[in-house]
Amino acid sequence: MTERVDCVVIGAGVVGLAVARALATAGREVTIVESARAIGTGISSRNSEVIHAGIHYAPGSLKARLCVRGKALMYAYCEERHVPHRRVGKLVVATDESQRRALAHVIDNAVASGVDDLVALDVAGTAALEPAVRCVASVWCPSTGILDSHALMIALLGDAESHGATLALSSRVEGGSVADDGIVLRVTSGGEEAFALQAALVVNCASLDATRIAAAIDGLPASAIPTVHRAKGSYFTLIGKAPFRHLIYPLPEPGGLGVHVTPDLGGQAKFGPDVEWLPADAPLDFGVDASRRSSFAETVRRYWPPLRDDALSPAYAGIRPKLSGPGEPAADFMIAGPGDHGVPGLVNLFGIDSPGLTSSLAIAEHVAAMAAHQG
Repeated sequence: MTERVDCVVIGAGVVGLAVARALATAGREVTIVESARAIGTGISSRNSEVIHAGIHYAPGSLKARLCVRGKALMYAYCEERHVPHRRVGKLVVATDESQRRALAHVIDNAVASGVDDLVALDVAGTAALEPAVRCVASVWCPSTGILDSHALMIALLGDAESHGATLALSSRVEGGSVADDGIVLRVTSGGEEAFALQAALVVNCASLDATRIAAAIDGLPASAIPTVHRAKGSYFTLIGKAPFRHLIYPLPEPGGLGVHVTPDLGGQAKFGPDVEWLPADAPLDFGVDASRRSSFAETVRRYWPPLRDDALSPAYAGIRPKLSGPGEPAADFMIAGPGDHGVPGLVNLFGIDSPGLTSSLAIAEHVAAMAAHQG
């Protein structure tokens, strides 16, 4: 039997929940389908929990526009729904003279993206904010913050459900097909025989699983499905009290923003993530290799020399879906609707890595506008 519904959102991570909330509050009937037994157990629970300012992304790109818009929406939403958060600010540091030009580019790029509150600091100015940091210069970014991502997801789900959305956990989308009046999805739940959901609108927010699901929808052109690379990022927790009050970032590195220090809402500091490119066929492994501790410590010592290897304890790891691979220029988010692939009622989200958390409410706003335009 086939159950007819209005909208299906695949994936109950932070982006999927934000999209479900936006659609439900717009008056759509929404069903959220999640393969795991709880919400937000994938990459939404395995990141730095940072509200990014939007300073590093290509001006005019989706990442830049949705991060800047998402930051404003996120602070307002956290205030309104009492989601724990703090606008702590961050320093981006140049650790040697050769990095001064790159640091200046950060300011230029930020201004071009609509972020105009950055302040260039010399050694004395940096020390006034963070005495423990060693650098030759830095950029102060006051609008960066931290939040409790799990509390955020609970609030988003609560909002969606209060507007009639339903959540189906342990429900895996095996595939689907394009019908005359919507998308038919094949779903298994708890190992039982597959059932069918026919929806006028399907939004694929399945993150690491998004390309598998898209490829299993008969009628979607293969050319509309990009290659996604997996970049693992590990985190280590600092044992003992951290000397930092703010986030400390080095200059970005290929594949990420560099091994940075993030104080959480409880005052504990963590370092990460690094970048470890995984083979396409490698099983998902979220374990942290303790042998990476030394390379972490060596990287951090460029801006915090006293750090000892044994002061770092393995914490957790995330795996980011990226549309650019090793040695390639950083790619943008890909939010593909009918105008891109020709299939009515289908929106695929690919390569939603950082700043996906910050951008989640703006991504949802963007998808809801696409859905409204489709009617």
